[in-house]
Amino acid sequence: MATDKYSPPKYFQIRRKIVGSIQRGELPPGAPVPSENDIIGKYQVSNTTARKVLHELEKEGWVTRIKGKGTFVRNFPIVRAINRIFGFTRNMIEAGRKPATKLIGFHLRDEDHSQTINGRRFTLKGPFCEIERLRLADGIPMMKETRYISLNLCPDIQRRNLEQSLYEVFEKHYGIQLTEINQMLSAVVLEGEWLNIFQVERPIPAFRVEGASFCGKDIIVEMENAVYRGDMYRFAAKAVR
Repeated sequence: MATDKYSPPKYFQIRRKIVGSIQRGELPPGAPVPSENDIIGKYQVSNTTARKVLHELEKEGWVTRIKGKGTFVRNFPIVRAINRIFGFTRNMIEAGRKPATKLIGFHLRDEDHSQTINGRRFTLKGPFCEIERLRLADGIPMMKETRYISLNLCPDIQRRNLEQSLYEVFEKHYGIQLTEINQMLSAVVLEGEWLNIFQVERPIPAFRVEGASFCGKDIIVEMENAVYRGDMYRFAAKAVR
């Protein structure tokens, strides 16, 4: 009896199940979600409860109601301008999303780290801190990244809060502002172990972004190797003659 007394309201339990289906990719963007009648029939609840479920889903941005057609999973395309220097956190805030970061792990390395980006070989001199993070928007995994950060420029960065914006850490604790980012974008498919990382059940397209960030001429602060969900991300570029 005590469990029933303190369990979440019925509408909240149903809403949580539908949100879970969206996050796992069982209900992809554009897919119809259960209608009011579907919810009433499946969960044996009143029409008031069913309406509240759909209202909460819409209010939180998970779905869009189209008059005369039904309720559909909202498309979550986040546009990232690759000609601007700003990070994931600011990108999500500007898109009206709630950003979050989960630190998966880190390693301290003594050797140099090199990557070929746009045909040019870049090398980050050791020692460096290698960190792995999962970036989320509204609770949905959006990007998994590996960052390689110079310990010469950012000593003891592993002791900082690495679940916040690294750009803010660079500026606040080390007085570093990025002046240039050189990046390369390629298309990949998320499958195998990637499905668990992004909490999806079938392969989805993705973008791989490899880059080097500078704080002065030829001074590399960090390098990255990140994978973005292709079904929820769009990259925008601007060229001027």
